[in-house]
Formats: sequence, structure tokens, C-alpha cells
Amino acid sequence: MKILALDSSGLVASVAIVEDDDLIAEYDIQYKKTHSQTLLPMLDEIKKMIDLDMSSLDAVALAAGPGSFTGLRIGSATAKGLGLALGIPIIEIPTLEGLAYNLYGTREYICPIMDARRGQVYTGVYEFVKNEDLDKDGYRLEEVEPQCAVGIEEIAERLNHFGREIIFLGDGVPVFRERLKLHMKVPYHFAPAHLNRQRAASVAALGGIYYKAGKSVDPKDHAPIYLRLSQAERERSEKANKNENCKL
Repeated sequence: MKILALDSSGLVASVAIVEDDDLIAEYDIQYKKTHSQTLLPMLDEIKKMIDLDMSSLDAVALAAGPGSFTGLRIGSATAKGLGLALGIPIIEIPTLEGLAYNLYGTREYICPIMDARRGQVYTGVYEFVKNEDLDKDGYRLEEVEPQCAVGIEEIAERLNHFGREIIFLGDGVPVFRERLKLHMKVPYHFAPAHLNRQRAASVAALGGIYYKAGKSVDPKDHAPIYLRLSQAERERSEKANKNENCKL
């Protein structure tokens, strides 16, 4: 089983190839360029470096959202184009699950936080649970709190109620670190630099689990997970409501 993984949900642009349980290649860039400039050239570079036959791919795994609206659309369009051209399915990985999977096996609750602007974060809470099935090794990732867009104070309050140590990661950490210090009552710490951003390798690893479980979609049926309206959609809705109120 060979999976191509893409993540353009945030500042990071990341492409990876995983075959069975082996990471064959990964290319990450964390620089202020649009993903339309980076994603396909990165894939092309990997293709040349490892002599990748695109027809050998079984699926495209994608960080499907939430995240940057522009980044998600670029990743979605790229994955759909590849899936349709190659006749392979798309595996939709929630962005925050992909982030949490960076910390495989940790005993703490994992809280990825992505800066959603307007004083909010995209977040969720996850934990790794030891597999009790003797035919399965290691740990499985379980959702404690589903993906959502909330204020940092609200997620801090929820975490305090759990009474468990927390590890934070994601691009929301440098933005909200000081506010977390004010509101967190349980022990917590932050993931180190090499684990605290999106990685296509984690998306690919989760993609293999999803694929085996039959969790994939036809490329034509794929759509990003936004969680909330874009700024343009909010402004259009507010304008429509204002116009409607003027008629009353």
C-alpha cells in the first residue's frame, strides 16, 4: 500500500510518500509563500528524487481541514486533480488529528491549537490508548473533544476540568502561549520544534489506518472541512441580514 499525503492547511506546506509502514520521502516548507507556489513543485521534486511512478499510488491522503481557507482549497484541488487523474480515492484526515498523531504514544492529553484569527483557535483534544487486541500493536488515537473553533479561554476551561496533564502544539501556541499561562490550572507543556507543526508523514500514517478501515472517498465527493464561514461569506451574510432588516 503506497500513499501520497498532502498538508497545506496552515503555514506549513508538506508532502510525503509512505509505503506500508515505511516513510519513503517527506518535504516540508515553513515559509511565507502561497501553497500554489510550493505544493506541486515539492511533489515533483520528490517524484524525481525517488523515481516515483505515480500509477503505483493507492490513495491520496489529505489534511482536509480545518485550517487556512486558501490553503485548504489549494490542497483540496490538488488532491482531487490527482485522484481523478490516477483513478484513486482520497483519504480525508481531519487536520487536528494529523497534528495530534505527531505525538504518537504520549501519555498526556494532546491539544492541537491552530490560530483561527478573530480571537479563536481551531482545536480538539486527543489521547493515545493502548490496543488491547493482541493482533494489533501499539496505540490508537481517540478523540476526547471533537474539532471546533472556540476562544482560547473556553478550551482552557474544558482542559482544566479533565484534570490531566496537557501537551499543546500547533501554530496557535506562539500566539496564545501567554494567555494559556493565565488560564491553565492543570500541568501542561508545549511540543518541541520538530513536532509542533503539520507533517504530511503523520497524515500519511493515519491515512494508512483509514484506508484499511475503508474510510476513503471518491475524489469528486471530497470537500474541505471549514468549521466556520470564511470572511467573505460572513461579510456577505451580514450584508444580506442588514438589507433584510432595512425592509422590515
